Amino acid sequence: MLALIRGAGDIASGAAMRLWRCGIDVVMTDLARPTAIRRTVAFSDAIVHGETTVEGLRAVRAENAAEAKKLLREGVLPVLADPECACREELAPDALVDAILAKRNLGTKIDDAPIVVGVGPGFTAGEDCHAVVETMRGHTLGRVIYSGSALPNTNIPGLIGGFAGERVLRAPCDGIFTAVHRIGDTVEEGETIGFVEGQPMKCTISGVLRGVLDNGVSVKKGMKSGDVDPRCKPEYCTTISDKALAVGGGVVEAVLYLRAKQQGRR
Repeated sequence: MLALIRGAGDIASGAAMRLWRCGIDVVMTDLARPTAIRRTVAFSDAIVHGETTVEGLRAVRAENAAEAKKLLREGVLPVLADPECACREELAPDALVDAILAKRNLGTKIDDAPIVVGVGPGFTAGEDCHAVVETMRGHTLGRVIYSGSALPNTNIPGLIGGFAGERVLRAPCDGIFTAVHRIGDTVEEGETIGFVEGQPMKCTISGVLRGVLDNGVSVKKGMKSGDVDPRCKPEYCTTISDKALAVGGGVVEAVLYLRAKQQGRR
């Protein structure tokens, strides 16, 4: 079975890891210049650096669908710079998962694959996909919705270590981002993490820098560009988060349940 995942950020990577560990082949796509923050646990980093490894699973950049198939045969997870998901026709996946997390549907259709799963708000099960996985922290995180939509986006980050919006670092202006700290660094409130066109992006809380954009990424004012974890656990920077695993579990449920249903086993 083959699952094609649109998006290769940390949440999408949690889904990819869970599918892969369940014996399902996975191919991922993302932007040519990914904007993932938690890059140490995002397979999108393979697009920039050629390859990356997350929790023992190696991912390698593929230039096309043929290369992706070859990498799968070698036991490697392929990642393509293909934001339009043009590889879909040649790959003919059994399941397509839209985990771009754009808070809206960027073009995924219910007939893109036998099984289509939308992750987060912007999708409606029964209309543009067969199932939706909830991404809002709380009681319903990771729940699969087979009719209807996920909870609407609140623009308020989930609470971690007693902090919500304060832990997110946002670009001070439009321009090109340059980091001065690395993921895993301990940082203090008021400390500069990076610059955009000479303007500093400062921490509003102390903790461990859990995520930050790669150098050279083009940003817009207010764009999420970093994440400080107040729990001060550097090891969290290199392991898939509880949220990503919960959402990933929902994706696995949706794919396997819908597959069984199509085969008349449920």
